[in-house]
Amino acid sequence: MPIYSSLNLVLFLAFSLQLVIVSWPALRTRRAHGFYRFFAWEAILALILVNLRWWFADPFSPMHLLAWVLLLGSIFVAVHGFQLLRRVGQPQGGFENTTRLVTEGAYRYIRHPLYASLLCLAGGAWLKHVTPLTVTLFTAAAIFLYATARVEEGENLARFGPEYAEYMHRTRMFIPFVF
Repeated sequence: MPIYSSLNLVLFLAFSLQLVIVSWPALRTRRAHGFYRFFAWEAILALILVNLRWWFADPFSPMHLLAWVLLLGSIFVAVHGFQLLRRVGQPQGGFENTTRLVTEGAYRYIRHPLYASLLCLAGGAWLKHVTPLTVTLFTAAAIFLYATARVEEGENLARFGPEYAEYMHRTRMFIPFVF
């Protein structure tokens, strides 16, 4: 096995162990959104590590420029989403346990900006070097992010009731005005 592949395997296992530790409570039940989010993170981690050697190759090609737009956009959307959850959502405990439904900023248009940012991260990492393996990893990440969002919506309906149901009718899941 080439040294690069060995290093990727070691990094994947090390980061996966950290993800398991952080996600352990959610991994014990498939009914929690964190269960599916763990597998989305695993697919994204694998995607980044598989494409790491091409990260800065041909930086001004159209594909790499689009990848950088998605990667930088994912950071912006994530920071914006976390700030809104903290400021408006008034969380108790972890940032996810908001006491108020957040419906401003990005949340005015999409229900899951943080998962949308992970989808952008996965897309940006995928576009760094498109192969059948990276297509599969990106697809897996997208499917697990969709599953995560669906389970979380059930949790939010239980938490916020009709207010969340009405919010679902006027917003999209990941992409404003589209999906």
